[in-house]
Amino acid sequence: MSGIALVRKPGPRIAEGIVTHIEREPVDYERAVHQHDAYVAALAAAGWRPVHVEPADHLPDAPFVEDAVVVSGRLAVLTRPGAPERRPEVESVEQSVRDLGLKAVRIARPGTLDGGDVLQVGQTVYVGRSGRTNDEGVAQLAALLPERRIVPVDLRGVLHLKSAVTALPDGTLIGDPARVDLPDLLEPPEEPGAHVVPLGGDRVLLAASAPRTAALLERRGLVVTTVDISEFERLEGCVTCLSVLVPA
Repeated sequence: MSGIALVRKPGPRIAEGIVTHIEREPVDYERAVHQHDAYVAALAAAGWRPVHVEPADHLPDAPFVEDAVVVSGRLAVLTRPGAPERRPEVESVEQSVRDLGLKAVRIARPGTLDGGDVLQVGQTVYVGRSGRTNDEGVAQLAALLPERRIVPVDLRGVLHLKSAVTALPDGTLIGDPARVDLPDLLEPPEEPGAHVVPLGGDRVLLAASAPRTAALLERRGLVVTTVDISEFERLEGCVTCLSVLVPA
């Protein structure tokens, strides 16, 4: 599998990004830029052509581009983020997906939906009910994706659904059973191990902060690429947050 990887460079105000479930820590902007470059390079090496969304240096959380759009086939669902200060991020993402030839539709008021709450596994779409995504947002997404099975998921103590659970290439869910009630979860040895980006075939992307999970996945026959995203982890970010993969 290959295609487009939508990404957005971090701006100098990144340290002001929202934190909800963790204590605020200092964020090194220059190091974040270097880490983001390495992250994008890892996607490119796996066959995903990076497309950079227009910079938004005045919006601290803008590099977490996943939250602004959900892509299903050739449909781009532009979200309405639950944090009002993040809603201006969506406009430039809309332009990028239209430039890619995708059909763009929107989540409308009073619905709220963050892309980080949407986990697509085959024909099933798990959607987290979180502080950022409400029931109306879930219902609107279901109406926009009538061919998919929508499964709402309640969360405990995490920002987004994909902060707690993601999926391996074979569809196995990997995550923290203390945060979500989903059956047959593969429990990772460390918290960042719940955040996996399938890159196509047997390849996956994982944070460098989850070395024991990397070893576990390699024992399962997967080819693991790790990237250091420690500056983004200080802002509750993970490897899924920093890109939107659009298969060719």
